[in-house]
Amino acid sequence: MSGAGNDFILIKKSQIPNVVLTNIVISQLCDRRNGIGADGIIIIKNSRGYDFAMDYYNADGSSGTLCGNAARCAIKFANDTGITDSDSVSFISNEVEFSGELLVNGLIKLNLQPPKVIDENIMIDVGGSNVSGSYVDTGSPHVVLIVDDLNLQPIVQTGKEIRYNPAFAPGGTNVNFIKFVNGKIHIRTYEKGVENETLACGTGAVAAAIIGFRKFEIQPPIFLLTKGGDELIVNFITDGSKFSNVSLTGPAKKIYNGEIGINFFNQSNGE
Repeated sequence: MSGAGNDFILIKKSQIPNVVLTNIVISQLCDRRNGIGADGIIIIKNSRGYDFAMDYYNADGSSGTLCGNAARCAIKFANDTGITDSDSVSFISNEVEFSGELLVNGLIKLNLQPPKVIDENIMIDVGGSNVSGSYVDTGSPHVVLIVDDLNLQPIVQTGKEIRYNPAFAPGGTNVNFIKFVNGKIHIRTYEKGVENETLACGTGAVAAAIIGFRKFEIQPPIFLLTKGGDELIVNFITDGSKFSNVSLTGPAKKIYNGEIGINFFNQSNGE
């Protein structure tokens, strides 16, 4: 599935009940030449009291943070595959509760928890020079940099340097580059775990929208144009210091169905 260009492999846990998803298995499945190819893997399983539970893994096998576009894909997947027949769902990921709904025209809305941390005007060492940025934890850690020209930015080089900056150790951070143009935030993102630029990042869009509100006084709903060309919409209620009713809306679609032999998992586990 694709969530605004972020692409994911979705699997029901019931189909692979005894398979252990090691880092090797995950990275090989996400390999675009020797596997299926994706930015990450989503495992959907049953959970008492919720429509489903979602386990998310980055392409390198790491987990533990929220992926907004993955969650929106999971909502649609659950509806398409009969896990739920409701347009409104509740689910759990990393022991955190979320909800969402299917809207018209293929749009999926995800309701997020309020940001945990908002730290504006931090100084970051990039190539020996101090660069001003902001840090927002929207369920995943994000640095947001306001730039003059997105096309001239060395996204991967700068993103990787900031991602591994000791100031954000031990887990590192995602890095978003934004520019406000004609009422919209244009955004490009370097994602940790993928270790490259992706076509979109949901939690990064939320972080960028919050900084856009703080820096440019953009009022919600805030529209963001992604690298892949899709539009994401971030909405929230705020008094300027606290945020609530945070949501992320955008497209999510199934690209194809397929099968992969169980021996792939066994070989990847060294058997």
